[in-house]
Amino acid sequence: MSIDPHSQDAPQIKPAAWVQKHSSLIPKSGQVLDLACGRGRHTRYLLQLRFKVLALDRDISGLNDIASDSSLEIMSADLEAGGDSPFKGRRFAGVVVVNYLYRPLFDDLIAALDDGGVLIYQTFMVGNEEFGRPRNPDFLLQENELREVFGGELDVLDFEQGFVEQPTPAVMQKVCAVKG
Repeated sequence: MSIDPHSQDAPQIKPAAWVQKHSSLIPKSGQVLDLACGRGRHTRYLLQLRFKVLALDRDISGLNDIASDSSLEIMSADLEAGGDSPFKGRRFAGVVVVNYLYRPLFDDLIAALDDGGVLIYQTFMVGNEEFGRPRNPDFLLQENELREVFGGELDVLDFEQGFVEQPTPAVMQKVCAVKG
């Protein structure tokens, strides 16, 4: 038996404030990609907002309780295995990425957005080493990196970077951008 993500019995996993702040900008007409969705905190939030969602991650076991939701498509894929991205050729009204960085996917994320589609991206940047994982520079954004990478092809609507205290102390970078 699955738990309806809209019910009061659904696991209460709070979505990132950045996603909450910008999710209303995503057009309701299309599907939203929750990339590297983990246990699905943003998938659940987007479903509650009545979006159709593609939840994609290598380990999708944390989504078993909502797998029967008709608005949800679940895809298991190793995003770093090489080759074409598993969502290549698909288009989305929105793309949400939180706490995940794999730079070779940047161009694919831009290409996956419909005209008017919204990218909401938040992850760790240099300086986070002081507060915890990740510490490897390969998994930390450089200063202004998200704005520079996505600002060439997308219109940046909002951008923040630096130290945050909530939900835990970290150094983060965040962008919200729209295509077209």
